[in-house]
Amino acid sequence: MSLQCGIVGLPNVGKSTLFNAISSGKAEAANYPFCTIEPNVGVVTVPDERLEILTGLVKPQKVLPTIIEFVDIAGLVKGASQGAGLGNKFLANIREVDAIVHVIRCFQDDNVVHVEGRVDPVFDKEIIDIELQLKDLESVNKKIQKVEKGARAGDAKAKADLEILKQYKEALEAGRSARTLPFTPEEREGAIGDLQLLTIKPVLYVANVDEASMISGNEFSEKLREAVKDENAEVITLCAAIEEQIAEIEDPEEQAMFLNEYGLQESGLSRLIKASYSLLNLITYFTAGVKEVRAWTIQRGWKAPQAAGVIHTDFEKGFIRAEVIKLPDYVQYKTEAGVKEVGKMAVEGKEYVVKDGDIMHFRFNV
Repeated sequence: MSLQCGIVGLPNVGKSTLFNAISSGKAEAANYPFCTIEPNVGVVTVPDERLEILTGLVKPQKVLPTIIEFVDIAGLVKGASQGAGLGNKFLANIREVDAIVHVIRCFQDDNVVHVEGRVDPVFDKEIIDIELQLKDLESVNKKIQKVEKGARAGDAKAKADLEILKQYKEALEAGRSARTLPFTPEEREGAIGDLQLLTIKPVLYVANVDEASMISGNEFSEKLREAVKDENAEVITLCAAIEEQIAEIEDPEEQAMFLNEYGLQESGLSRLIKASYSLLNLITYFTAGVKEVRAWTIQRGWKAPQAAGVIHTDFEKGFIRAEVIKLPDYVQYKTEAGVKEVGKMAVEGKEYVVKDGDIMHFRFNV
């Protein structure tokens, strides 16, 4: 599955520095707005200790971790929804991603210009929120105009969609994002599925702090946490500049020493990547053999045939059954044969809902 998180924020909040650290890419980072014009895309692996354990047991010729894509989208400014800055282009870039990583400046530095002239994380957050909400309101209003005609003519679906659309309109006008409305996926799909609303996307906030605040945070990051406490959104605190340094260290032992010097258990980037994966409601299952141990990305709640389909569409079409091993059993009995011998391999049919961490072998016939 090709899934993307878009990194957004005002200019000069550290987005490109963070992107460089995430992807080991080299997006230009400079002290002026609109440094990043075209969206950069970085493909990164999702840290997973279970893959390392399985690899140690199977000792395969090849190991393929699961991945996630991050898109570094140029900084938005006030008025973007009306085309200010490079607003329309940037909003189109956001529309294409599956989730939003909102980077917010939570550090003081007179050498780094703030586009609004002061450091205020809550104000910065609201600028982005308002611009996305205004763009969504424009889309909803256009849809309402189209649906009203059918509703007046007595079309039952049009009437139902119109009621839902009106609630989205009311929420957006009140400064609430579309994701806060409690409609079912089916209701959303019918009424707004074609709109690709920006504020329907899940959001992860990144408080970019100074070096001294990496572990405990600071007054700015605490203000941000307080501001988003009712959004059911996670806030990750990190220092993008330090994370970029950590990412440049190739030797794992040296990297561990560097982290230890700063009192860190793991890098902020590792936490960010894991949180982004969770934000998209994704889980991982594994396939394991001497040729290859591989992690596969699926949506939480998928059944076995759907999960098989990410390997190849033939696996889903001709699905017969899935043989499933739990990692603790693999660890205890060392090999697939050992697990089978003690009856710990489950045989599951088409209705089996795949669990995070399952080790799967699919039987199919096409």
